[in-house]
Amino acid sequence: MAAAAAGPGPGDSPEGPEAEAPERRRKAHGMLKLYYGLSEGEAAGRPPGPDPLDPTDLNGAHFDPEVYLDKLRRECPLAQLMDSETDMVRQIRALDSDMQTLVYENYNKFISATDTIRKMKNDFRKMEDEMDRLATNMAVITDFSARISATLQDRHERITKLAGVHALLRKLQFLFELPSRLTKTTARSSRPSWPSSCASASGRAARAPRSRRSAWSCCWPWASRRRSCARSSWSTRGGGWRRSCAAWRRSWGPPPPAPDVLEFTDRGGSGFVGGLCQVAAAYQELFAAQGPAGAERLAAFARELGGRYFVLVERRLAQEQGGGDNSLLVRALDRFHRRLRAPGALLAAAGLAEAATEIVERVARERLGHHLQGLRAAFLGCLTDVRQALAAPRLAGKEGPGLAELLASVASSILSHIKASLAAVHLFTAKEVSFSNKPYFRGEFCSQGVREGLIVGFIRSMCQTAQGFCDSPGEKGGATPPALLLLLSRLCLDYETATISYILTLTDEQFLVQDQSPVTPVSTLCAEARETARRLLTHYVKVQGLVISQMLRKSVETRDWLSTLEPRNVRAVMKRVVEDTTAIDVQVGLLYEEGVRKAQSSDSSKRTFSVYSSSRQQGRYAPSYTPSAPMDTNLLSNIQKLFSERIDVFSPVEFNKVSVLTGIIKISLKTLLECVRLRTFGRFGLQQVQVDCHFLQLYLWRFVADEELVHLLLDEVVASAALRCPDPVPMEPSVVEVICERG
Repeated sequence: MAAAAAGPGPGDSPEGPEAEAPERRRKAHGMLKLYYGLSEGEAAGRPPGPDPLDPTDLNGAHFDPEVYLDKLRRECPLAQLMDSETDMVRQIRALDSDMQTLVYENYNKFISATDTIRKMKNDFRKMEDEMDRLATNMAVITDFSARISATLQDRHERITKLAGVHALLRKLQFLFELPSRLTKTTARSSRPSWPSSCASASGRAARAPRSRRSAWSCCWPWASRRRSCARSSWSTRGGGWRRSCAAWRRSWGPPPPAPDVLEFTDRGGSGFVGGLCQVAAAYQELFAAQGPAGAERLAAFARELGGRYFVLVERRLAQEQGGGDNSLLVRALDRFHRRLRAPGALLAAAGLAEAATEIVERVARERLGHHLQGLRAAFLGCLTDVRQALAAPRLAGKEGPGLAELLASVASSILSHIKASLAAVHLFTAKEVSFSNKPYFRGEFCSQGVREGLIVGFIRSMCQTAQGFCDSPGEKGGATPPALLLLLSRLCLDYETATISYILTLTDEQFLVQDQSPVTPVSTLCAEARETARRLLTHYVKVQGLVISQMLRKSVETRDWLSTLEPRNVRAVMKRVVEDTTAIDVQVGLLYEEGVRKAQSSDSSKRTFSVYSSSRQQGRYAPSYTPSAPMDTNLLSNIQKLFSERIDVFSPVEFNKVSVLTGIIKISLKTLLECVRLRTFGRFGLQQVQVDCHFLQLYLWRFVADEELVHLLLDEVVASAALRCPDPVPMEPSVVEVICERG
């Protein structure tokens, strides 16, 4: 009893060593499962399933990037990590490309929908006005009709009775005229009739040898009837040419109009092709015993007739090359190709089916060339419209459309023409067309014809046309408006960034290019477009810099600087330079971003130019120079040039507003410097240069990337004028500032 009351011994207790060992093993397994990320089912050997709470599931709602990356670093080797990174970058780029394409397509659709809604509003407003006028007119007409009906109601019965009497009298009149008609008919029956003569002549023509008949009589019945009627007209007794022509007109009427291309192929298929099949079948049935010799003669006969037929078909198809719609032409080619399948299989040695396929391929290539010319003409038309839009406001003295609006209009118009051309040539590859499954239309037509010949050819032609405006002044480039150069530069830059990739992607999707021939990469076309944009923008800088340089050069060369009076104002040409530079800044800002400028100093607008003290280098190496000092000025100038910063006037232009304005101002101030070096200045002439340079510094520093550039160039202008002045007495800086602020 005591033992029982004491409870179980140590060996029988569940808390003993035998029970603690499984518990420790379970804890160890739990920690391992937690480390390797295994669930209870996976640890028990069950097949793993998706865990909705798994933080490493990319598609799960509880995805944690840190946990996922930590798991990858623990479990994956370096090569697998790099492959995962490459795959993830590729997916991101694909998503970005799809999103960009979707944005462009939705943007174009949104613009089209907006234009359509705007047009619908205008049309419905006009329609409501017209419906109101129509309702008013109908009310007036109804009123008049009611009054007329009321007025004529009494006379209606009388008019009905009179109409019945009139019909009865006409019947009686025919009875009275019947005897005289019978008499005339009897007298005329004794002479030979025209139809009988025609019948006899037709019978003689039918008995003529077959070699004299035209091979096209089955296709052109009007021509055969005309010839038979003309022959029979000469056999009529007592008849002449004039009477025969009149009879021919009464019999057949005027000649029919020329058939369209679809009707032409139908007539050729039902006439020539059908007749050729019948002749071939009959020949093989009747002369099968002749063997290969007979088959060769039949093939030669079919080849000769087919050659004549193909010449006529190509001549007729050439007349359809001027239109822009390909639907009727493709239908005609489809029927032409289908009709020649039967004789091609029956007379394989004649090669009719192969010749027909070659004709279809030539027509397709010619249509691609026609659409390429149409795209070029559309682009030139857009440029002409831009020229007129830029010139019209200047002629009328009004404000013209903005460059951004013109750029959007040109880009939208060109893209619309490209899409229309792709839709037109896509008809050649439709599934229901019989020749679309040929190797040429599955490979070469899509890759080399449409993609390379049409799209890539047009983009390169557009770039070449744009580069043609970069000729030297005095040639074609001299007459080009600078705004057009700027617009074309931005257009080519937009093509490089997005449009070329979008157009080529659209082409590849529509035509499913399967040809293995090498095609132009997108990167190559984008590089060509960017180079074109850079050349256009550089030429724009040169043209605008030349315009301002011409003003400065004339203002320096046409003035007598030795006898100039003491300056009281800033010269008008300097004000014009500032105004033109401001206008160029506004114009470039409509299409290009601002760009990056260096930090300006606090005294940018307060600096005053003196003869030497304003030049840091010259003040450093000649601080004690005065007009009476016996020092060589050329030596002083050369020392200054050695320690001054070199300025590249024609440095590459970046695609931003600051870079463009910097290039224009460098060209202008460099021209001013070179013109000053060729003149001799008096005391007041030097002071006038000092005033003009200070005025330019007040306004031009804000347009350039680095204000020190303007300071250095204007320093050189003032120093060069001082070196060419016999009596260099500078004006006081305070006086210069007063004159510039007043001017």
